[in-house]
Amino acid sequence: MPETKANAAILTLIAKPRQGKLAMARDLARSCLSDLATPLDESLLAEHRALDIAFRYDPRHQALAAIRKNLDQAFADHPDLATDIAVQDAHNRRKSLLIADMDSTMITVECIDELADFAGIKDKIALITEAAMRGELDFEAALHERVALLSGLDEATLLRCYEERVTPMSGAETLVKTMRAHGAYCLLVSGGFTFFTSRIAQHLGFDDHRANVLDIEGGRLTGRVRQPIIDANSKLTALEETAKNRKLHPSQIMAVGDGANDIPMIKAAGLGIAYHAKPKTAAAADLAIHHNDLSALLYIQGYRDSDFYRA
Repeated sequence: MPETKANAAILTLIAKPRQGKLAMARDLARSCLSDLATPLDESLLAEHRALDIAFRYDPRHQALAAIRKNLDQAFADHPDLATDIAVQDAHNRRKSLLIADMDSTMITVECIDELADFAGIKDKIALITEAAMRGELDFEAALHERVALLSGLDEATLLRCYEERVTPMSGAETLVKTMRAHGAYCLLVSGGFTFFTSRIAQHLGFDDHRANVLDIEGGRLTGRVRQPIIDANSKLTALEETAKNRKLHPSQIMAVGDGANDIPMIKAAGLGIAYHAKPKTAAAADLAIHHNDLSALLYIQGYRDSDFYRA
């Protein structure tokens, strides 16, 4: 029987900025890898920030998922290092499609919670939002319940909310515009509302966006959302349709989100990323970002600081 060749893989370390822990993270990573695989060359992606360690492993004796799990545990035991890690096959590392959630992923807030604040009911709606994002409530039912509570809100409040409350997540514009500059297609998908996705997509540089449409009559919210509802299955469908239209294999796709309604698209992508996410989402993802901003998703693909889009 012919001998099985060792597979090539990459471990990426992304240290939290200004913590100065990359060297210590490197030592821990190499120590772990030496027991599981064969560490090879290193490549610095960003000074004091991000580093690749190439390695080879024998799939007959050690699955890549098992190596990833061991490394995750080792770094979980050293939270002081404040380092995010990614373990992946070396091929198809740079993705051709980015599909991203909006609220609490590409922007720092949940738009519906901020709208509720203008209506004086943020605490009530935020509790429902949090439970829905943790996967404890049916998403569509929770959406209808929350939007109904906003019935009668002045349409002008939408723009005021956008201008006063909506802020892009750190690294979001750099992520999207860098990937687009290198040929990737970027799609924003949200269980939120098109009023916000249209503006955020344009601001950050996405190719397109999908979200729910608020029903408005006489300049006020009716408390209804138009069909069809954009939920977890809709996000998955958006990924599948875009991949089919662009003739992309799942290994060429990166999906990122934070809530339970992002899980199907995260699991369908070749690289599914949980970004400062709820526990269920983090457990479903290939990797989780806990310490860094969205620029970490570029280092994971092997981009160097010199490749980044600069405004």
